[in-house]
Amino acid sequence: MSKIDDLITKMCPNGIPTYPLGEIGETISGLRGKSKSDFTEGNAPFVSYVDISNNPALNFNVQRLVKVDASENQNEIRLGDVLITGSSETKVDVGLTSVVTVQPNVKTYINSFCFIWRPNQDIEILPDFSKHLFRGQKFRDKVIATANGVTRQNISKPKLLAIRIPVPPIEIQKEIVAILDKISTLESELKLELEAELEARKLQYAFYRESLFEDGHSPSKTISQVSTIWRGRRFVKDDIIDEGVPAIHYGEIYTKYGLSATVTYSFLDPILAAKLRFASPGDVVLVSAGETIEDIGKSLAWLGKQDVVIHDACYGIRSETVDPRYMVHFFNTFNFRSQLRKFISSSKISAISTEKLGKVFIPVPNLERQKEIADILDKMDAHLNSIVKCLPTEIKARRQQYEYYRNKLLTFKELDVA
Repeated sequence: MSKIDDLITKMCPNGIPTYPLGEIGETISGLRGKSKSDFTEGNAPFVSYVDISNNPALNFNVQRLVKVDASENQNEIRLGDVLITGSSETKVDVGLTSVVTVQPNVKTYINSFCFIWRPNQDIEILPDFSKHLFRGQKFRDKVIATANGVTRQNISKPKLLAIRIPVPPIEIQKEIVAILDKISTLESELKLELEAELEARKLQYAFYRESLFEDGHSPSKTISQVSTIWRGRRFVKDDIIDEGVPAIHYGEIYTKYGLSATVTYSFLDPILAAKLRFASPGDVVLVSAGETIEDIGKSLAWLGKQDVVIHDACYGIRSETVDPRYMVHFFNTFNFRSQLRKFISSSKISAISTEKLGKVFIPVPNLERQKEIADILDKMDAHLNSIVKCLPTEIKARRQQYEYYRNKLLTFKELDVA
């Protein structure tokens, strides 16, 4: 950053000039006079509230369409425009910006809930500089201070236009953009690399899991031959309390739990629980009904120290000859899923009966080998989960690095010009 410091010393020894937004640009409204029907069969792209919120720069892939007749006098967006969300449910999200960094190749508009700040033609401010500047914390703090409201927070345009922004010479803007773009690119590349590694690990894990269950030497038996299957009894989410008898709701198995569990997320009143059905330590709990076929067969090994209530959209499975962890790993194989699909019935919901589940074949090596396979796959699953947890942490660290340098590079000794 010494080059930037040198440029500032040379070109702006007394400070970077700052200007009120209202003196170096103007606000322009979004779409006007549009009804709901105009957005069902559109002929022209428009930038939505969500597009602005999610994209500091618009460069250029607008998918939403609105009907705009040739005779209408609507404001189009153009290169260099700063698109602004005019309101939000919370102050922290109000006034988010997206800068148009590429000239649209067709007439493109902006939603009526948003507006444009357009710099005057005689103001030299690079769109790529604006995309960093208007998302910088210093500017965001000033924008948030302009918001007011009760149910929604709304920007005060007069107060917004009074906010001063620094406009360094183009040479300095270019140097700042080069550094911040590079850090931002590194963040994107890191995300892609981590996601690619995660996908590769998932494929590796799935391949190895399939191979462990297809050794060709172990006898296969039906689930009904090696275990006892029973259905849980119904309880609803309103029955769930903070403390009481531990319980597993079917929806939690594919949203909250992993391959095994020793504690539950839900609890029931003991009086209600006494009327329901339980799984014991060492049992498998399997989802028997759901909105999609993919939900059926999700399972976990219950390894807690006490019995646990199971929902009526679950089966409890108990076996003296099959390790529960081994069984759950098998329930994630292609072999199991392909067998299961033959037996699932679908109407408003998908489900499998106790009888049909019992017809599914499972390879049954000796218990020692089952535990060995379960140990191997448990370790692989733990490693995979560590990558999943690492992904947002690594990306957050790179994002914080970008934000640190953005705030540092966009903090100047300022010189009031107007």
